Amino acid sequence: MPAYQSGYVAREIARHAYQNLHDLLSEASRQFPERHAFSCGDSHLSFAELDRLADAFARYLRHHAGLQPGDRLALMLPNSLQYPIATFGALKAGVVLVNTNPQYTAGELRHQLADSGATAILLLDRLLPLLRAVQADTRVTQVLLTSIDDLENPQYDSESAGCTRFQQALRLGMQAPAVETVAGLERLALLQYTGGTTGISKGAMLSHFSLIANVIQTLELFLRPGLLEPATDVRISPLPLYHIMAFSTNCLSSVGMGLHTVFIRDGRNLDEIIGAMRRYPFTLMSGINTLFVGLMNHPDFPSIDFSHLKWVTSGGAPLNREVGRRWEALTGAPVREGFGLTEASPVVSTGTLQSPYREGYVGQALVDTELRIVDEEGNDAAPDQPGELWLRGPQVMQGYWQRPEESAQVLSEDGWLKTGDIAELDANGMLKIVDRKKDMILVSGFNVFPNEVEDAVMRHPGIRECIAIGVPDERKGEAVKLFVSLRDTALDPAAIIAHCREHLTGYKVPSFIEVLDELPKTSVGKLLRRQLRDLEIARRTTV
Repeated sequence: MPAYQSGYVAREIARHAYQNLHDLLSEASRQFPERHAFSCGDSHLSFAELDRLADAFARYLRHHAGLQPGDRLALMLPNSLQYPIATFGALKAGVVLVNTNPQYTAGELRHQLADSGATAILLLDRLLPLLRAVQADTRVTQVLLTSIDDLENPQYDSESAGCTRFQQALRLGMQAPAVETVAGLERLALLQYTGGTTGISKGAMLSHFSLIANVIQTLELFLRPGLLEPATDVRISPLPLYHIMAFSTNCLSSVGMGLHTVFIRDGRNLDEIIGAMRRYPFTLMSGINTLFVGLMNHPDFPSIDFSHLKWVTSGGAPLNREVGRRWEALTGAPVREGFGLTEASPVVSTGTLQSPYREGYVGQALVDTELRIVDEEGNDAAPDQPGELWLRGPQVMQGYWQRPEESAQVLSEDGWLKTGDIAELDANGMLKIVDRKKDMILVSGFNVFPNEVEDAVMRHPGIRECIAIGVPDERKGEAVKLFVSLRDTALDPAAIIAHCREHLTGYKVPSFIEVLDELPKTSVGKLLRRQLRDLEIARRTTV
């Protein structure tokens, strides 16, 4: 029997009598009713206000939208106060969330909505034309619209046929009968789309149990030893909530810890982040390598008061060691790197100010989490020897949505998740990620799979063949480089990039293009991605 079934997480779930992720909010609203839970722009929500509005949204979903437990609701929003309201309302009603990137192209949105079977969506009003372009190919019938400043300047009437404004939904919900919180930790809570180890984007099935377990694991790490103080700690949160790391840590765990979290609407807007850092006496912050570099290069960075900052958490993309050293030198606060993946809800390991630290490592496994390093023969590797990282714990997903064969490829019968990441464990259990999933490119913390880029590129009639790889990039961590051979020799790189922008989200668009007469192939004609990757490494090594 895995240790977590009778371990710390199980005891904590029993002690709090958790039955639904919404219970985290119920508990926080009892303990800290008037404390700010979330801020965004000039608006704030206390824990009590968030609980009241989430309850209204749950009532609306059940009594007006007609959604039943298990139905899917897509959220296509930037960071906003509407996000936690909709999240905890849907969870209370037993509705399954589908986090959806508001930067998606029509093709990407169509796939995710159709694959998830979502029947309802809450999105920014300016994105309605994009939804309309694909809606006929989906099951979406309930459309809720909101605007960036909906809480400051509420709108109740919709000019778009068949749509309901978010504020009107809340008003209707407040007048509707009460909804009992849907119990059952094994119920599906979230479909978080990811490429997995390869292939087309698919929904990782994360239950109330796996997500609440990950919250409890982080609570044990930070709150139990007194590193965080719910009554005073303030966290700046620039990472997008539709990304699993921010959703879990900056939304769910923030509520579980009773923290005041400040959302940044656009994490690329450094002026907005600097403004929030000046406005609030922040003690915590989460980010990625790209963000830290951008902030440190901002002319107003030296004027920020870092005297309250305890530490910064880095996750979602590898931290450049020099960037971490420079940040600590400038702010006096260290960066502690963590590791996770969508299929693990997502946090697997991380470090704190009190936990063991080793530069280049991503901390030790969370409580009740088992790690193995497996060599090519299927044996456990010796300490400090590389192999595939396997993990087991209460935070592991149920599988991939409607893909049992792919689920079986990554989940063993006894509960081990085969991550596809190449890693090492030292004698003290410190984890080091050596390489990532074989072909995946990690751009600013987002997974980019080469075949998705290549499929989009090959829609251009002037392209004969192409191969996409990841190359080091100081700002993004990695960038996409595309090697192409051409049918139309007059086709230039600018035209290829313009074509990509029509079919791919911005971070997936190649940053570099190299034209070759022929791409390398095996004797049976299979394109050799590894050969081009090795060529690129050799070039950069000799520069």
